[in-house]
Amino acid sequence: MANANFIIEKPENEPVLTYREGSQEKKEVKEKLRELKKEAIEIPLIIGGEEIKTGNVKKRTSPEDHDLLLAKYHQAGSEEIEKAIEASLEAKDPWGQMPWEERAAIFLKAADLVAGPYRATMNAATMLGQGKNIHQAEIDASCELADFLRFNVYFMSEIMKEQPDSPDNTLNRMEYRPLDGFVFAVTPFNFTAIAGNLPTAPAMAGNTVIWKPASSAVYSAYLFMKILEEAGLPKGVINFLPGSGSEIGEKILPHKDLAGIHFTGSTNTFRYMWETIGNNISGYRNYPRIVGETGGKDFVVVHPSADIKPIPTALVRGAFEYQGQKCSAASRAYIPKSLWGEIKEGFIALTKELKVGSTEDFRNFINPVIDREAFDRIVSYIDYAKKSEEAEILQGGTYDDSKGFFVDPTIIETTNPRFKTMVEEIFGPVITIYVYEDEKFEEILRECDEATPYALTGSIFARDQKAVIQAQKVLQQAAGNFYINDKPTGSVVNQQPFGGARGSGTNDKAGSKMNMHRWMSPRVIKETYIASTDYRYPFMEAE
Repeated sequence: MANANFIIEKPENEPVLTYREGSQEKKEVKEKLRELKKEAIEIPLIIGGEEIKTGNVKKRTSPEDHDLLLAKYHQAGSEEIEKAIEASLEAKDPWGQMPWEERAAIFLKAADLVAGPYRATMNAATMLGQGKNIHQAEIDASCELADFLRFNVYFMSEIMKEQPDSPDNTLNRMEYRPLDGFVFAVTPFNFTAIAGNLPTAPAMAGNTVIWKPASSAVYSAYLFMKILEEAGLPKGVINFLPGSGSEIGEKILPHKDLAGIHFTGSTNTFRYMWETIGNNISGYRNYPRIVGETGGKDFVVVHPSADIKPIPTALVRGAFEYQGQKCSAASRAYIPKSLWGEIKEGFIALTKELKVGSTEDFRNFINPVIDREAFDRIVSYIDYAKKSEEAEILQGGTYDDSKGFFVDPTIIETTNPRFKTMVEEIFGPVITIYVYEDEKFEEILRECDEATPYALTGSIFARDQKAVIQAQKVLQQAAGNFYINDKPTGSVVNQQPFGGARGSGTNDKAGSKMNMHRWMSPRVIKETYIASTDYRYPFMEAE
């Protein structure tokens, strides 16, 4: 039992290192890349603190080199899924009853391990396993992951300060319990930080978790799980369960003790999970909390008053950083006819400069897409545009899978605002431009709002403040993260809490107090000092 009121000071965001030539951080990560390439690792399941090897093994090779084996990972079967559920339920009470500051200390230590002695390891694993260049890996696997851990602890402590009023003769207090059951965390390939956040946010609030990592990111996910263990995470609090999503989900989703879902992935998968929970609603102990961030078809709208100079850079960074494999990546742009000529010239020129290749060569801006499935999907959109009379490939449109899964950054211009690549999520280094007549700005805003089912991120470029206000009004529901005179990517924990609505998720804002509230179940306790001994009220004194 705590004998003090512990205070968590508000943290600062982890500084992003530059990896300039001659820097110590560049030397360290280069050495770690060489080290990790020397020997593939074997990744077991971790259930109740026990490493389990099922013998059902798959290989994870680097997306930039088909011959570079990074890991062999074991997959969960029916027996292991049941065991993970049992381990989560067994660990639930002792973990939930542990003083919150003791739980917090584990995750704060993990943050320091990520940002300190394991920084090069997490970055190198993300580079080799997920195809990120060093800058993208640094802001993700080191800085954002550490930020999630530190700020979520802080947000949790701030929530616990929120207490009800107590009038005379009464003490009212609010306690913040974990949910009643276990949480199922399903994590994506594209951000190591998100993969770390989804299981740890519920866990630090006192919940136990079954963590199903993306198979294509199992390498970095496993290394982070080992960091959590080193930080002192008790057995069974987070159970690491690689395997088939459909097979694991089939067992877990209808389970009576399912307390919540923390998900990032495709819209279709999330809708299936929600539907499954709805169909089984009478069988649960509680109503499961459902938190998800899904797809996006993120936009850039340029007003005729916009300053042209920053737009080509915003389009290059917004569309092509991490090969467009961000839920927030700029995938469609609406540009006025009067500005298009100059913007087009600058955008194409910058795109031509982008070097494509291995993450180990720090001169490369573009690296591989994640796997065969992604490569084939992206290529199908490019080939569709090539054959269409409504579209023209302005730059790129080429690809090569002979050594790794490489797609050149591609710019498409279309004459149809509802062209396939303007409205469907591609998740690759492809952006489509629609050029509009200057006087149709308001019409284009409505088109942008209505063209897709998504509402994740978007941006407006304008110097005319009236146009900015108009865009914010018309596009009020079109993006959960809206940017003015900037690219629609690059949210930072505690600066731009992330999430969207409509087909993009539940908008519970990862990296904020709102998300942490979802993993707590409040209980109000009222204590009366001197209880009433007469049932009569004053209004009863006379007729």
